[in-house]
Amino acid sequence: MSDRPVPADAPLPPSVIAELSCGLPSAIEAIGERWSFLILRAAFNGMRHFEEMQGHLGIARNILADRLSRLTGHGILERRPCDDDRRRIEYRLTDKGEALLPVLIALRQWGERWGTGVPSNPVLIDRRDERPVQEVRVRAADGRDLTWKDLRWSWREADPATE
Repeated sequence: MSDRPVPADAPLPPSVIAELSCGLPSAIEAIGERWSFLILRAAFNGMRHFEEMQGHLGIARNILADRLSRLTGHGILERRPCDDDRRRIEYRLTDKGEALLPVLIALRQWGERWGTGVPSNPVLIDRRDERPVQEVRVRAADGRDLTWKDLRWSWREADPATE
């Protein structure tokens, strides 16, 4: 395959769609469900125990067990015995799970703007300077904000050094 630029706003023909090796389907498989996002929000907010999450979220026990199993199976959360009581299990974010922070923040900001239309409460702030976090943006390598119209798809030959 050669480098074939495609305008971002151009519809992709079926032959090109078949060539896509996009990470979106696997991401949706791992977390693309309402309860999974709410469980991740709870984990980012410091909740680690099944009962704590179940009580806070109001989720049915079987659904919570299923979603926790899926998130641990995908390496987003890890199960481990509690330090203070080895009989109890806690769920902690892995590095892979922590990497989802920008996704959750972007979805929350999108919901504030297009869903509820009002800022969430409490406000997410930077610990160091106590100021609200900025809107999550797509940025160019040089730091410029990009919109959909600034982007295009480009297919490249596989680099054997990175495979």
